[in-house]
Amino acid sequence: MPFSPDFFRPLSARLRRLDSAVTLGFVLRWLLLSGLVGVLAGSASALFLVSLDWVTRWRELHAWALLLLPAAGLVIGLAYHYFGREAGRGNNLILDEIHAPRTPVPLRLVPLVLGGTLLTHLFGGSAGREGTAVQMGGALADQLTRWLRLRPRDRRLLLIAGMSGGFASVFGTPLAGAMFGLEVLLLGSIRYDALLPAFLAATSADFVTRAWGVGHTAYPQLAALPLTPQSVGCTLLAGALFGLTARSFAALTHWVGRQFARLAYPPLRPVLGGVLLVALVGALGTTRYLGLGVPVIVEAFQTPLGPQDFAWKLLLTALTLGCGFRGGEVTPLFFIGATLGSALAVVLPLPVALLA
Repeated sequence: MPFSPDFFRPLSARLRRLDSAVTLGFVLRWLLLSGLVGVLAGSASALFLVSLDWVTRWRELHAWALLLLPAAGLVIGLAYHYFGREAGRGNNLILDEIHAPRTPVPLRLVPLVLGGTLLTHLFGGSAGREGTAVQMGGALADQLTRWLRLRPRDRRLLLIAGMSGGFASVFGTPLAGAMFGLEVLLLGSIRYDALLPAFLAATSADFVTRAWGVGHTAYPQLAALPLTPQSVGCTLLAGALFGLTARSFAALTHWVGRQFARLAYPPLRPVLGGVLLVALVGALGTTRYLGLGVPVIVEAFQTPLGPQDFAWKLLLTALTLGCGFRGGEVTPLFFIGATLGSALAVVLPLPVALLA
């Protein structure tokens, strides 16, 4: 005897209620977890940014500090060699734990990368900041896995949330931070179950950093550009040049790393790199390319700069990171892209601020 459609209606209603309950539980769970991650990552970024601002201002007032860069490299090298162990892999460790979870990310990664980055900037290395914030966010978030005894699936989401929060809070860009965690860390694919944790963690981490009274650099707003064949063609050409430059930076950084890897004793690598950096900066006769270089980025929006700016920043950053100093790549890439675009404004009929 065939079943009437009315027979299935109570079951269908129960399934809908169950599905709604599961969805609500997921949302509430990740509201709490992402909020905790945001507090941890945002507070860590606030401490880092305040400290980074202090060491940068101190270095700018004491030019002789650059001479101590090799000594700082030795301290960083020894710390990572004898105390870092797995933590010395930095971002790669967190990426591996997302793809194939094995052991918790050690908490010692936080003081190691924080101290290493601050020493790098204090004595004149050319590096960024997002790598430090991302590693701290991921490591701090992963501690919740042990404290709350989360499942491996939840741990992956928590690591993505932590790295999203770190990126968002160090730049003040929650949307970019969430997308960084969702796409970049998973090699071009997106885990849709990570959408909510990543966006919540990025937003809350940015809020927490700002709540600590830490601000971010404001860049000029661009005027609308008429869409013409000439403007489109010039923009495409500039984009191709930016891409080639970024590829060159990545290739050079890896090449420098391979050369320094020939030194059998790892702590000596940043020492030798520090000596080379001091020699190069001394030959240049300027400290324009040290540290983050934010003032030069702002300058690039206002007036065309020479082509030497992006080239020297590219070289010094590749040497700094390749030999073993700590920091990120994104802010130096902002510098490289902005100064290259500013230089292109001399030959391309586009506004300098747009190209920068």
